Amino acid sequence: MSTPVPTGDSKVADWLAHPVAGDVMREMLAQGGQNERSLAPVKRFSMNKLIKISGGRFPQEMLDGMIAETERRMAGGAAPAPAASPVDDAPAGSPSPAPVEAPEWVEKITEGRFTGKTVVVTGAGSGIGRATASRVAREGGRVIALDISEGRLAEFAAEHDGLDITVVTADVTKAEDIDRVLDAAGDRIDALANIAGIMDNMSGIAAVTDEIWSRVFAVNVEGVMRLSRAVITRMLEAGQGSIVNVASEAGLRGSAAGVAYTASKHAVVGLTKSTAFIYGPSGIRVNAVAPGPVITNIEARFDDELAQERIMAAMTVLPTPVTPDQLAASICFLLSDDGVNLNGVIMPSDGGWSAV
Repeated sequence: MSTPVPTGDSKVADWLAHPVAGDVMREMLAQGGQNERSLAPVKRFSMNKLIKISGGRFPQEMLDGMIAETERRMAGGAAPAPAASPVDDAPAGSPSPAPVEAPEWVEKITEGRFTGKTVVVTGAGSGIGRATASRVAREGGRVIALDISEGRLAEFAAEHDGLDITVVTADVTKAEDIDRVLDAAGDRIDALANIAGIMDNMSGIAAVTDEIWSRVFAVNVEGVMRLSRAVITRMLEAGQGSIVNVASEAGLRGSAAGVAYTASKHAVVGLTKSTAFIYGPSGIRVNAVAPGPVITNIEARFDDELAQERIMAAMTVLPTPVTPDQLAASICFLLSDDGVNLNGVIMPSDGGWSAV
């Protein structure tokens, strides 16, 4: 009896374990310069869920093509390879736990949470920044949404027609662009979400280039410092304000990214704690979230074979990735008055990764 062709309801792990569909999927990954290790964090997802959270990188048409190719090969008598176990990370001899997919998380808007507040959100054109800007606006806030991409901002604004959103195409590393953000915001800024960031190329210190190091620090550290410095002046005049920075699991450990990104996010942690300590008595709260894996358009590539081997080994305990909306829930909590008693906190929003 032949093994049934997997479907969109089948988990990624089951696709990879299928004697024919697994080969089809590995060939598809190879065409994109990847291998099945890149799917390790989403093995427990169904293919339909992967389509939903991939942001267009894994469209329905690709799944349809994989199903059709699997059916063609099976009809043509393709010789099946031995199937791998869907749970291939378990130690030999141990019982294989039944994969469990958590219930779908549903966003619950808090009406009026940001009413009367002006909130600046960086990186608002995509990913976590877009989700955060969207939630703040839908919870009544006036949003100053900035991003380096004019096209992404225009699309974001069009999707939120009728809400109080001002878009500013800006590079947070440029002083003149920060001035334009302040002009758009006006005299009062109640909150700032520093979300814009870039990844490195997963290189260790022996392989990192000056170009990668400088670029990562310019965006992830200098951009955060420069915009916070500009905004906090207005918060001091008002005697209150909230800043939330996006750190990372890489700001808490050394095994989550390359040396440039890891060092930059450790710097964000330092910026957060120092600013919270100095300006807390002035009514300004400064906190950070440290995300684990999130489905965004920030892609990590490995240019260092040794670093890849070490980091991929450490990521065997990686929790299931979440959507940007789930991170936005954590960020908006800290941004809002609901975080009233939190200052200088580095809050892991990582599905428990930091507990490992």
